[in-house]
Amino acid sequence: MRPVLPLLALLAACGAQPSPVMTGAERVEVTRAGRSFVVFHTATRVEVIRLGYARPGEHRAIRATMVDLIPQTTGCRLVASTLQGDSGEMRGRITCPKS
Repeated sequence: MRPVLPLLALLAACGAQPSPVMTGAERVEVTRAGRSFVVFHTATRVEVIRLGYARPGEHRAIRATMVDLIPQTTGCRLVASTLQGDSGEMRGRITCPKS
């Protein structure tokens, strides 16, 4: 059992990691409404991860905050019909203005 403890400590220190499809994405850490989030994005995809615990009854407001973070952190528009996930982790497609 002892060799497992260092491994668990190492994993806990890693923090939020993107899904495999988002490997290499830009990472933005942000705090809103007293909660911490990590937003990963590419030119066409976005993933938002909530860090920390949420009590029952807080999930609707957290989800709304996560949706609001997408254009704020990426500069792109969320394609609402592609949004999947919950108040812990969301993914979707985005469309970005041409540079």
